[in-house]
Amino acid sequence: MEKTLEEALNEAEAKAWAALANYKFMMFGYWAAIWVHLNKLGGFKRPNPFHPLVELAGNIRWEQVKCLAR
Repeated sequence: MEKTLEEALNEAEAKAWAALANYKFMMFGYWAAIWVHLNKLGGFKRPNPFHPLVELAGNIRWEQVKCLAR
């Protein structure tokens, strides 16, 4: 059975979260990039499910910069 783009998109998201949960950061990045590519290719225009992680990382980085400036 062939996978549809939407099934592949859902699979990529699940694999990205599973990789992150298992401290497999490179695989997380791989599957997250696949998700972005399939979302664009399929024209789904879904919001990026990993966006909250990006915001969290930005906030943590900003707090570190503020601490270093003291």
